[in-house]
Amino acid sequence: MRIAAIQHDIAWEDPDANFAHLAPRIAGAAAAGARLVVLTEMYSTGFSMRTERTAEPVDGPSTRFLVEQAREHDVWLAGSLPERPADLETPFNTLLLAAPDGATHRYRKIHPFTYSGEHEHFSAGTDFTTVDVEGLRVTLFVCYDLRFADEFWRTGLDTDVYLVPANWPDARRRHWQTLLRARAIENQAYVVGVNRVGSGDGLDYAGDSAVIDPMGETLVSAAAEEATLLTEVTAERVAEVRDRFRFLPDRR
Repeated sequence: MRIAAIQHDIAWEDPDANFAHLAPRIAGAAAAGARLVVLTEMYSTGFSMRTERTAEPVDGPSTRFLVEQAREHDVWLAGSLPERPADLETPFNTLLLAAPDGATHRYRKIHPFTYSGEHEHFSAGTDFTTVDVEGLRVTLFVCYDLRFADEFWRTGLDTDVYLVPANWPDARRRHWQTLLRARAIENQAYVVGVNRVGSGDGLDYAGDSAVIDPMGETLVSAAAEEATLLTEVTAERVAEVRDRFRFLPDRR
């Protein structure tokens, strides 16, 4: 399968501007043969804690954009957004994966980023989400989750590809680069890390989006500019690596 990771800037708290900015990039990724297209964390608002301004109901505008784009271009499309179910006061940081037929799959970020106060404005999710995407087992995580290896381990045996959209600041870019590779090596799976570029709320973002293969090799990466990363991933490669290097059964 061809995956497209769209590394993009984000207009702060302005979903309409971000929809307009991203629509042609999604179309371009689909035209290039991508079947799975991945946007960043909080792709439509930036990493804002002003949830009274940014949070949307379930199936709000940011969800509808993903669903409509997935249908229009016949692709799987993922991006994280601030989503508030009707029965909760605080929203979730939800990674939504829209299928070509309009079906939706949700992962709610388990680890709010307490260093920036995300836990004060967002509820924590509790469940893992793995989706069969045309024969690939795709497991969803978001940004700060990358620091928690145990949860990648818990889902590893049933995962071919991890998706990790992020708003990871430039100040800790080496952590991002290192942890993406570590999670791939530990679990002998692909890791697709999609980070934003530009600036928002006083923070700078260096991008460094990358797709890492099950041996920890970088298949494709980007620096600090907008870019669409395209690469091929296969379940067969994951199975081959795990069969040759039988490390996972030795976990205790």
